[in-house]
Amino acid sequence: MSAGDDTGSREVRPDRRPLWRTVLTPRWFGLLLLALAIAAGMSAMGVWQLDVYHSKTAAATAKRAEGAPVPLQSLFSIDEGLPAKAVGRRVMVEGTWGRPADQLFIADRRQGSADGFWVVSPVMLSDSGGAVMVVRGWVPTVSDPAAAAPRGSVRLTGAVAASEAADSSGDAAKGRVLSSLRIPTIVHLVDYRLYDAFVIQSSVESGVVPSPAPAVVPPPAPPTDHAGLRNIAYAFQWWVFAAFTLWMWAKIVLDAHRDPNPESDQDTQPNPTSPDPPPAEASAESSAASSVADDQVEESVDSSGTVSA
Repeated sequence: MSAGDDTGSREVRPDRRPLWRTVLTPRWFGLLLLALAIAAGMSAMGVWQLDVYHSKTAAATAKRAEGAPVPLQSLFSIDEGLPAKAVGRRVMVEGTWGRPADQLFIADRRQGSADGFWVVSPVMLSDSGGAVMVVRGWVPTVSDPAAAAPRGSVRLTGAVAASEAADSSGDAAKGRVLSSLRIPTIVHLVDYRLYDAFVIQSSVESGVVPSPAPAVVPPPAPPTDHAGLRNIAYAFQWWVFAAFTLWMWAKIVLDAHRDPNPESDQDTQPNPTSPDPPPAEASAESSAASSVADDQVEESVDSSGTVSA
């Protein structure tokens, strides 16, 4: 057999069809729809878990701000820094108003549509040997009659607030008007110890109430209590499962595309009506025909004794 015959007898495999055609076959496209449905359900479960986290966080934050007032000294001592858990808590302060000369004003404070000043006065706490600075309210000017410093005993409620970040130490040398609410600045303006926090006054329970009185300052929003952190982990877990589902579908389809099964080969290969016999069978039939011809020649020789031309 010649080299040309050998080459011609080899089976020539047609080019592999593109990936998108494999994806669009009913089998793999149906599996894609199923994977998308499963991934969508898992993603929705992750979003639900995230909503549960936000709900728990909002409830915990609201509980901190709406709880019954407790004595300030029960949250932390005057020798300690302000703990994060105390910020935003409603507290009760009982003592005596400090010296009028120790009253301060915080500038550039907006109340509604007007700018003015916060009035900050110390309350001396008898049981701690120190004081806490109380934001009594808002006035339009430092000379407003409502800004007059109160005297005598007092018992009030309010919310705990932390020092502001902006530095106002340069304002201390200019007078009693500061640009920010900061204990590290105020501590150098008085000769007694201060709690590392402010109390935003909401009401006076007993004692002399100045008239007119400064406008009440809304308490700052309490810091977020991050409750239900486990739900965040659950949310990410569901999202990972969704991504894994789509990844598995892609991997299965790619494997099927690279190594198609016989059924898919039949779909892509031509199907001739009269296939040529395999080379092995053709060779066997040729050998059998040659053997029959030789036998007939031998029989002719034996009968006549000669070989006819």
